[in-house]
Amino acid sequence: MVEKPDISEFGSVDPAPPSEGLSVENHRSTLCDENERMFQRMRALFALRNIGGKTAVDSLAEAFSSTSALLKHEVAYVLGQMQDDFAVPHLINRLEDLQEDVMVRHEAAEALGAIGNRMAMSTLEKFAEDGEVVVAESCEVAIDLLNWVSSDRLDYSD
Repeated sequence: MVEKPDISEFGSVDPAPPSEGLSVENHRSTLCDENERMFQRMRALFALRNIGGKTAVDSLAEAFSSTSALLKHEVAYVLGQMQDDFAVPHLINRLEDLQEDVMVRHEAAEALGAIGNRMAMSTLEKFAEDGEVVVAESCEVAIDLLNWVSSDRLDYSD
């Protein structure tokens, strides 16, 4: 019998179980270590997401300096899951960086929509015209989500 993977408190099935029992600094160190195995880095990433708060957000954002587009994509994704306003400037920086991998820019746009902070609106509107279609479309979705959440239509059963 195959066991079902655990569903996180964020409603997702994560590709690695979070590390346990370590400090934010230890998780940050593992996450940002380019010589560490990706599985261990992912475990640290999900541990930081679960810890939450500004220090965890800042530690996650440090991993945007990684050479791995996959890891940076996951960082953007979990920052969106956390829905913490402290992540907004970090995600805006990733979206605005035209040298960044398109997968990371797309996920940063979607994360900005998930967070729901209207501070991101002007950046999303600007990049809704991006030359990378996936980035432009992700910005459109994020704009619509921001508009929908800030409207009086908070009936999620639609």
